[in-house]
Amino acid sequence: MSRIGRMPIAIPAGVTVDVAENNHVTVKGPKGTLEKTLPQEMTIKVEDSCVTVSRPNDLKKMKSLHGLTRSLIQNMVLGVTEGFEKKLEINGVGFRAEKKGKNLTLHLGFSHPVEMTDPEGVESVLDGNNITIKGIDKEKVGQYAAEIRDKKRPEPYKGKGIKYADEVIRRKVGKTGKK
Repeated sequence: MSRIGRMPIAIPAGVTVDVAENNHVTVKGPKGTLEKTLPQEMTIKVEDSCVTVSRPNDLKKMKSLHGLTRSLIQNMVLGVTEGFEKKLEINGVGFRAEKKGKNLTLHLGFSHPVEMTDPEGVESVLDGNNITIKGIDKEKVGQYAAEIRDKKRPEPYKGKGIKYADEVIRRKVGKTGKK
């Protein structure tokens, strides 16, 4: 039995979970509404103040879908109550970011500034050389953070570029002089 899949998901006060046909789950909470169509093989039940997910048989595919389905519903419930955020740091001389409305402008040592627009349901906040991406959908927050980081990945010699706040860059030793 999947350890993650069999755990019930507690529904906090102020959150409603609806399961429609074809396992279309809608979660409404104080921060907004999330909808997702989950694998049809799984059985999703809303009882009292918790959601349980069960699988039809013990095939390998069903076992993997069991834990996945439970995790997706849990992330939806967490998203509408607390929300998700990712922190990015910009390191490097002359590297900086500017924010105007929904547009994020990155100056990363290229001959041109890099323009990015916040996707629907995701917001970026600047604090000096730190960018915080916030939203209720974990998938969108992670994807947007990855796209920003992809514009200038951290390099291993001086650590210049955009990195996650909790990321550790493996540094390399530079050139050695002739003797």
